[in-house]
Amino acid sequence: MKHALQVEIMKELLDHIDNNRTVDAGKIVMNPTSSYTDPELAEREWKLFFQQHPQVLGLSGELPKPGSYFTSKDLGIPILATRDQDGKFHAFVNACRHRGAELTEDARGEKHRFSCPFHAWTFASDGRLLGIRQNEQFGKVDKNCTGLIELPSVEKYGLLVVHPQLDGVIDLDALLGPELAEELASWQLDRCVYEGESVLDMPLNWKIANDTFGEVYHFASLHTKTLAQVLHGDAAVYKEYGRHHRLCLASKYIDVMRQAPEAEWSLPYAGAVAYYLFPNTQLVFLTSMAVLVRIYPNRKVVGQSLSRVSHYKVPQVQAYVPSGAQVNAVTNDNLYDAANTSAHMDLDVTAVTELFVSTVEMEDYYMGTKTQSAAASGKLEHFLFGRNEPALHHFHNNYRDAMGLPPLTEYRVA
Repeated sequence: MKHALQVEIMKELLDHIDNNRTVDAGKIVMNPTSSYTDPELAEREWKLFFQQHPQVLGLSGELPKPGSYFTSKDLGIPILATRDQDGKFHAFVNACRHRGAELTEDARGEKHRFSCPFHAWTFASDGRLLGIRQNEQFGKVDKNCTGLIELPSVEKYGLLVVHPQLDGVIDLDALLGPELAEELASWQLDRCVYEGESVLDMPLNWKIANDTFGEVYHFASLHTKTLAQVLHGDAAVYKEYGRHHRLCLASKYIDVMRQAPEAEWSLPYAGAVAYYLFPNTQLVFLTSMAVLVRIYPNRKVVGQSLSRVSHYKVPQVQAYVPSGAQVNAVTNDNLYDAANTSAHMDLDVTAVTELFVSTVEMEDYYMGTKTQSAAASGKLEHFLFGRNEPALHHFHNNYRDAMGLPPLTEYRVA
């Protein structure tokens, strides 16, 4: 993110902190609880958002060099993502063209050739069929027409994007819009270094899981002993980009950084920058780490979802720490030690895993399971989204617009 924009956002955050105010959507709205429980609605959204819409598979760092690969089944298709010998990203159906066996069940690895475990047909990382065992006995096969089935895919702005349909079209610039595309480009996501993955599979609808990342109103009450120790609650800067949005939070260290010259201000070290990418992706920057969360419905159970959380080191952010600055190396052991906020905090992957997995799982998503139970009871017709929760208004109104549903109804006091 450009430094001038970081300074602008930090000044707005400081103004909110100093004057005890935050973003304002201007009204309270009602969201029908059926949004989280209706199986017919769930089937429609699966087709529209997860089968007919481009999906972010990861960041470029998950395929760090030629021969790198990873696999995915989150979209109901066995996908093999590769970087071929020329460095090009591909997304294939992870199925041998002989009898459909998966070429590899490994989550990720490095190889230039994939040999089918069933009959040993061999394919290159660019999808070409290289060899057929006992070719003369099997019979003649046109290798030029029997390579792996390739899905439409794009690598741009450091994002690895795939379309689940063979005839799908990916126009990433059109999807993001020029302003968000430029902002994401400024982060140089292609330089992020992959450091591992966590998975949360829990009994809450995917939209409730998504709602978790859309407001800070709960920090002071739910995260008293955790996130509230390092982040200011009730202070946020919010911006919309079409169907996407950005939410910026302030860490306690912003109170120290405000004393430094503006040339040394760094938003990722003074808070968190969280992007929501429609329909199901959260990209969060915090100190020199980034986290990519992709949230998927369970097709069989409306009230179940899976969140795949990838962790990355962001060296391009770490490089802007002022020389000679006192730095607190933050791990999972001292993440919620308030004393850490007096110096430049720098989280490692264990700290981010604690924050985005343990804290989210045990506090945010746990509370989300209670929300799911309440919705499933059929006794509550709607939930309320407050004036201080604009990201929730935005997500659900865009969701409803895409589904051909009317916008959320405004709540009014009788």
